Amino acid sequence: MSEKKTTHFGFQEVPVEEKAGRVADVFHSVAAKYDLMNDLMSGGIHRLWKRFTIELSGVRRGHKVLDIAGGTGDLSYKFSKLVGPEGLVVLADINESMLRVGRDRLTDRGVAGNLVVSQADAQFLPFPDNTFDCITIAFGLRNVTDKDLALRSMLRVLKPGGRLLVLEFSKPQSELLTKAYDTYSFKLLPFMGKLVTNDADSYAYLAESIRMHPDQETLKTMMVDAGFANCEFHNMTGGIVALHKGTKP
Repeated sequence: MSEKKTTHFGFQEVPVEEKAGRVADVFHSVAAKYDLMNDLMSGGIHRLWKRFTIELSGVRRGHKVLDIAGGTGDLSYKFSKLVGPEGLVVLADINESMLRVGRDRLTDRGVAGNLVVSQADAQFLPFPDNTFDCITIAFGLRNVTDKDLALRSMLRVLKPGGRLLVLEFSKPQSELLTKAYDTYSFKLLPFMGKLVTNDADSYAYLAESIRMHPDQETLKTMMVDAGFANCEFHNMTGGIVALHKGTKP
């Protein structure tokens, strides 16, 4: 009898087929307060990380952009301004609650016409080959069960010459920063989650999922192995966050 395949959900080992559902429960729980918690968790610095992502995207008028795990729509909003009426932005998320919050926020901000929402799994993107000029995934790759499969899926739907940008928590570059970051993540973060969303467990998972995510060099190698060219990464805030970039040959 073959062994059941497992994967990590935070620090737990769970059956592969259970992970997506467990991740979905986390984001159903935090969706309504997600933006508030992002500001609290990062001291607002997540906005600078996202601004740098947009600067490196090379997105311009008429482009098609896919914002995977786009959640509440921060990047999608900016991209909709850049691509103009001739372009298209697809806000994609596997989680219905996050997508609903994102769609409502973007509607409230007057975005219409060049933006659509799509409930989509990063591993099995429901788009034709060679569709997008740019794909972004911000703080979402670590929640994907099979990251290699997702990267290949992203490569498939990018146009030749198109860019993938992966913005994700990563490995701090100094021991002192690592210790401070661990204290913050495992003590303060769940406490803040309990206070703001009445859900300490979901934020404990988010902290654990960051530690289980591949470090900078490993993720770069994974992108190369998936078929991306010109792969590089930029550390931000001492390596707490890294932005990886790759191009479809």
